[in-house]
Amino acid sequence: MGRKNGVITLITDFGLKDEYVGVMKGVILSINRQASVVDVTHQISRHDVDHAALVLESSFSYFPRGSVHVVVVDPGVGTDRRVVCLESEGHRFLAPDNGVLGLVLRAGRMTCLHAVTADEYFRLPVSDTFHGRDIFAPVAAHLSLGMEIGRLGKALMPEELAALEFPRPRPAEDGGLMGQVVSVDHFGNLITNIDDRVLAAMQDRRRGGTVCVQVAGTSIEGLSSAYDEVPVGSPVAVMGSKNRLEISINQSDASARFGGRGTSVLVRLT
Repeated sequence: MGRKNGVITLITDFGLKDEYVGVMKGVILSINRQASVVDVTHQISRHDVDHAALVLESSFSYFPRGSVHVVVVDPGVGTDRRVVCLESEGHRFLAPDNGVLGLVLRAGRMTCLHAVTADEYFRLPVSDTFHGRDIFAPVAAHLSLGMEIGRLGKALMPEELAALEFPRPRPAEDGGLMGQVVSVDHFGNLITNIDDRVLAAMQDRRRGGTVCVQVAGTSIEGLSSAYDEVPVGSPVAVMGSKNRLEISINQSDASARFGGRGTSVLVRLT
């Protein structure tokens, strides 16, 4: 796996004000000048591991197999937390061991998982505060050149990793689902933890019915396939591009009306 012009994706909470992202790219290109480095986002809220996990889950499959996906959302940098490398679904994931790989592990078939301890692939000396530059970037570059993951350190089992505290939907008393908003996108759309598989399973158990979504005292009858199926300013529920239930307001900001992350969402079948 891996080619000299391999793809490396970056997800960080660094923002774009400082030089951190550019320096990481410089380290990568110093090792593999033919690498294709793609910025997925650097606007994760500071230390927001849950959001980074969701972005990673929602984005990696759109890249070629063999891509290396680097996540540096790392509130434990400089501590004894591990750096790990996962291979799953033909992709490689390089991240701190803080739960950020949790959604990928839940959904995919793991090929192998290793601790990253082989410092011959690091940029030395390693800074206590910038592992993105000194560990993640150089290791990603070597992986993009085709290096085997096993050379990075000992094999691990998934249960050895830090758990992701990402909320799961739970059954409601009447056979519905109680979920919550887990992300708000740039347009103010509310993305929930109720994905298409969970919703389909509920519909199968109840033998169909019309979906009714309740949020902040508002009921939305039925799922729409587009935002503009309702009048401008009206709420709408859709199965969004992340394959998760979204609550939106046509041409407006749903988060301003209903609330942001953590807002409860109840789904029933009528």
